[in-house]
Amino acid sequence: MTREFILGTAGHIDHGKTSLVKALTGKDCDRLPEEKARGITIDIGFAHLELPGFRIGIVDVPGHERFIRNMLAGATGIDIALVIIAADDSIMPQTREHFEILKLLGIRHGVIALTKADQVDSTTLEVVELEVREMVMGSFLEESAIIATSAHTGLGLEELKQAIARECGKAKKAHDRGYFRMGIDRAFVVQGHGAVVTGSVTGGSLKVGDEIEWLPKGEKVRVRALHHHDKPVDEVRIGMRAAVNLAGVKHEELARGQEICAPGFLLGSRLLTVRLQALGAITKPIKHRLNARIHLGTSEVMGTISILDADRIEPGQSALAQILLEEPVMASRGQPFVLRDAQAAHTLGGGCVLQSMAKRIRRRHLELLVQVERLESKDPFVRTSTALWFAGLEGTDPQSLARDADLALDEVEPTIQALKARGELVESATGTTRKLLPAGPILAIEEKILATLGRLHDQFPLMSTHERGHVEAQLSWLRSDDLVRRVVDSMIERKALAGNRKRIGRADFKPKLSNNLRKLKDKLVEAYRLARFQPPDPSNFIALAGGHAASLADLYSVCEMEDELVKVGEGIWLHAEVAEQMRKCVSEALTGRHRRGEPGMTVAEIRDLLGTTRKFAVPICEHLDAIRLTRRLGDSRLLFTDSLHPDQGT
Repeated sequence: MTREFILGTAGHIDHGKTSLVKALTGKDCDRLPEEKARGITIDIGFAHLELPGFRIGIVDVPGHERFIRNMLAGATGIDIALVIIAADDSIMPQTREHFEILKLLGIRHGVIALTKADQVDSTTLEVVELEVREMVMGSFLEESAIIATSAHTGLGLEELKQAIARECGKAKKAHDRGYFRMGIDRAFVVQGHGAVVTGSVTGGSLKVGDEIEWLPKGEKVRVRALHHHDKPVDEVRIGMRAAVNLAGVKHEELARGQEICAPGFLLGSRLLTVRLQALGAITKPIKHRLNARIHLGTSEVMGTISILDADRIEPGQSALAQILLEEPVMASRGQPFVLRDAQAAHTLGGGCVLQSMAKRIRRRHLELLVQVERLESKDPFVRTSTALWFAGLEGTDPQSLARDADLALDEVEPTIQALKARGELVESATGTTRKLLPAGPILAIEEKILATLGRLHDQFPLMSTHERGHVEAQLSWLRSDDLVRRVVDSMIERKALAGNRKRIGRADFKPKLSNNLRKLKDKLVEAYRLARFQPPDPSNFIALAGGHAASLADLYSVCEMEDELVKVGEGIWLHAEVAEQMRKCVSEALTGRHRRGEPGMTVAEIRDLLGTTRKFAVPICEHLDAIRLTRRLGDSRLLFTDSLHPDQGT
């Protein structure tokens, strides 16, 4: 199976990068008239190289210091670096700068080519090789092959191809999160086809006909056609150069720095939290509030640096920082970036993104900085639980979690389920949207609800429940009424709370009655037991209550909570034993009628069955409907589980 890789050139101006690529591939990467006229590479160019077992897309970048921005755009997504150094010049300023940029971008594989080797003697070649070995010592290029080449004579070209193939064999593909991403590095029009964008695919795959998101505009666009190495293809995937023909897009609106992506994963952001590393070669430290250029993906944006745990970053040191950008960029956790000064004259450092959709962090805020550092963990569970912590009560969704915790799509669901099992994640659904929340804040909300009810129970010791809306309003500071309702529902379901949609109370609360109130309650309960299906009016007990008349409503609540009375209507209760007899009596009567093929019972018939009056029979029937013992059909009641009798109509 042929493996796909992207190789990027790097090196000083006039060291023969483009000539070497042409000698290797037969293609001249200088496509602009200005490049032909001036003999220097200004913008990135593209070629491809076929080697046994490998298909390699080549990105040729400019070496001139004024075009570093173009070099950085081209370096996005490369797997292998081809560092090019002219044997007659040796190491030059842009050699070092490009080399530092490759390290900042996290490149792990590369080959070194000494060009123009036919123009120097063997001693000079040996000296240059020693200088190169010294420069790359301790880096990803330390063990890389150094091949002496000449684009003019063909010297070393086969050895260079073999070295590139060996490096491809050792290289592992970049971490594929499974969703498509491609930073746009070129945009143009093809007559009769419309707008085309090119770039390096840094994640997932894309097929003709797919719908993708055009960022930062956030518009959905359809893929009309795909090309790879100048040939039409049905699909492109990570590690490939791609040209994507977009349907319905105006060429004038497309630009380098934009991105196309699988819908729902990325958003434009103007605030990033990062780990910022200062280059060891800079002469001044990176200071707090520095204005600088941020190169991320194919974009270049001005931003202001806020150093979070220090006042400056000394050469060779690193710190946590936030970057406030003038324009939105698309990023995900772990994505590398490069920092250059505002004048675009020097590379200052770089690092990796820790939060792409960040919120402002106060400097030297210890708790927050500890959490930010957890995002650097190699453990996906640590990163995920930390991303949830930052999401807080607003919650997140699986796609955003993949972006914020740097998870591949096939890792997301197992990670969610594992964190749920560990009690670190709570999941709820709103319509078709899954909301993922950290368990800690949810537990804090539950504690607040219990504490609020505890205060109310202390204030009203006879009331077993309180108005749910009043309790939930005590947590209005959360600014998420829907979340509070879901938490209360969950607590009722788990029996951590007693109650329903209207009233709630602590499940462990028992009303505190004085001896006199206990005696009054016992008399009240006995009166209902004796009255059977013609219960007394609550006003009858006012005189009996005397000075405790104001507590009667609370006493009824206590009787309900202690399962001594059952409320069947407004101001109407039955003794619990009488209510049980009522359910049994009506159920048996309706069952007998059903077996005999007779119709259900009317209110009058139920009234007569129970020996009560219509005043009580109507609310009793409505109560039986509410508890789903019966169901109403016209003027009759049937058992709730009975099917319609053919003689009973529809």
